[in-house]
Amino acid sequence: MDNSESNDVGLRERKRIATRQAITAVARSLTAARGLNGYTVEEVCEQAGISRRTFFNYFHSKEDAVIGTFSDELPQDALEAFTENPEPGNGTISGSLLAALFKFTVTVVERSTVSPAEVRQLIAAISAEPQLLGRLTTEGEVRERQFAELVAGREGLAADDPGIVIAVTVFSAVCKKTNERFFSEENIRPYRELLQEAILAARALFVQPLGTPEDHS
Repeated sequence: MDNSESNDVGLRERKRIATRQAITAVARSLTAARGLNGYTVEEVCEQAGISRRTFFNYFHSKEDAVIGTFSDELPQDALEAFTENPEPGNGTISGSLLAALFKFTVTVVERSTVSPAEVRQLIAAISAEPQLLGRLTTEGEVRERQFAELVAGREGLAADDPGIVIAVTVFSAVCKKTNERFFSEENIRPYRELLQEAILAARALFVQPLGTPEDHS
């Protein structure tokens, strides 16, 4: 592919992302103001400046448009770097997993086309239509299972291995709290800094000794 073809592909992709984001922004705004039943697909199309056919090329329903596409394609180079494990453990998670998770997560977030404003729009829409929360939760559970399989593949372990389960559960919880802080209206700090702070706080807890059974009797 020459430079002109590459530029054309890049331009089409940017237009595709911009159209998708415009549809989602309008759907969320209308949902927050009127609820899902308070507007039509035609109104979304009119405000987004698109045709009805274009709308359905991107989303199957108004609900889909409100939820949007948070599962952007993962950066291939970041994915490859994460899955390359230089020191696989012998039946346990490797010593490089935490650093790899940190680098991979920061890269995905920093390259994401989802902005803090879009996340706040989604929160406003869900506040108006709580039924959307169940849909978002279900999709989140699917992504967490996919994440567990990705981590397990890197470590050469089963997805239900206790080490993988705990690593994914704890890291996901740390990321969730970091996301809440990062996407809040008052935040001005970069994601990398917030995630590092949260990981160090978690690590400070888990390096503490458990003591002996006698200590708790």
